[in-house]
This record gives sequence, structure tokens and C-alpha cells, in this order.
Amino acid sequence: MSTFQFKEFAIQQEKTAMKVGTDSILLGSWIAIGEANSILDIGTGTGLLALMMAQRSTATTIDAVEIDAAAHEDAVTNFENSPWADRLFCYHTSIQEFTAEVDEKYDLIISNPPYFNPSDIQSATQRNVARQTHLLNHVILLKLTKDLLSENGSCAFVIPYEMESFFVNLAKNMGLFVYRILHTKDTKTADCKRSLLQFKLEKVNPKIEELILKEKDKSYSDSFIKLTREFYYDF
Repeated sequence: MSTFQFKEFAIQQEKTAMKVGTDSILLGSWIAIGEANSILDIGTGTGLLALMMAQRSTATTIDAVEIDAAAHEDAVTNFENSPWADRLFCYHTSIQEFTAEVDEKYDLIISNPPYFNPSDIQSATQRNVARQTHLLNHVILLKLTKDLLSENGSCAFVIPYEMESFFVNLAKNMGLFVYRILHTKDTKTADCKRSLLQFKLEKVNPKIEELILKEKDKSYSDSFIKLTREFYYDF
């Protein structure tokens, strides 16, 4: 499917290797935006998370960074065709180069980061390469995120559940403290699959919740529909 239609925008994904996925839709629906006036999406891919933030917020600045040329092209197209084209901009660069060149601090930074370790990669397909952590490892991601974060800002990520403790402790060591956690499960009896995590610079006791995506009959759960209904065309 080269185009994915949402309620208020469409995602053209003809060129990128990373297609629209549930992880980003969950993260974009769940993030606490607050009064953020500037938002950054690291590794935007098709621009989905940035577009979701544009729909949900009144932020005047929504920037995105994408190093892959094909994905960047799709993101630019999607931004230009959206109702919020004047608030969205995609930089074709690495987050390392972007951080070195900009002076701006962001109130909200979001990312659906790579999560496969190189040892887990069995083939060198474009999709697998796009998910390898050695291209943007979590240490670099968290360090640069903190460098770009405003004093009262927050940042949010989605990662595999089994990596949560490592990721949270890594962030803590850099001065980023988790304050919201959402664990997702495909069904009630399934193992936890993903952890959605939101951090800020102030140490607090995190609020932990769980979301079950589907019922026994494989239909979407009421909780999933409630969380994502602003976006999914069928809800």
C-alpha cells in the first residue's frame, strides 16, 4: 500500500522502507503534549509522528530529521500535502549534524528509534538496515535528545518491552527521568510487546499503565479504539 489514509491526512510511503506501523500510531496518540510550542521528531521516516503532533497540538514549530533520502522525500511530500504545511519542516541530515548546527531547544522531542541490535540482523535488506542500532544507538539518541530539550520539556520513545529497564537506566544516567510508561500487549494473555516511555528532566515516580490491543476474536479493543480514534479512518 503506497498511501495510508488517516482521518485528517494521508501518508505517502512509496519510497521509504519503513511503512506506517502500529508502534508510531500508538506513540503519537499517547504522548502528553502539554503546552509544547516546539516539537522535534528524530528519524521521522514518512513524517507520521510529526503529522500526528501537528493534528493534536497548536505548536508553531514542528521539525523533523531524516537521514534516508527516500524517506525524506516521502516526508516532505506528506508535510506539503497536509493541512499544517506551514508548521512542518523536514531536514535531510543526521541528528548528530542537526544538533551541531542548531541553537533551538524543543519543548517535546519524539522518536520511534531503531531497536534491532546488529547481531540480530540476518540479512542486509533496506528495512533491516533502517532498524540497526549501530546507525543511531540509544546512547547517542538520548544524549542528543537531552542537548536539544528545553528546561521544562519532555521526550518520548517506543521500544521493545524487554529493553525497557536498560533504556530507562541509560536515560536516568543522563539526567532524563521517566514519568509515564505504557506497556502494550497484542492480547490479554500475550506477553508485553512494547514500552512507550516519556521522560523529563525532573525526577518523579512514573505512572505505569497497560494497553491491550485486541480482544480474543482479534477485533480491536475499546481501549485501543479510544486511544487512536482521532487518527484511524475506520474508528
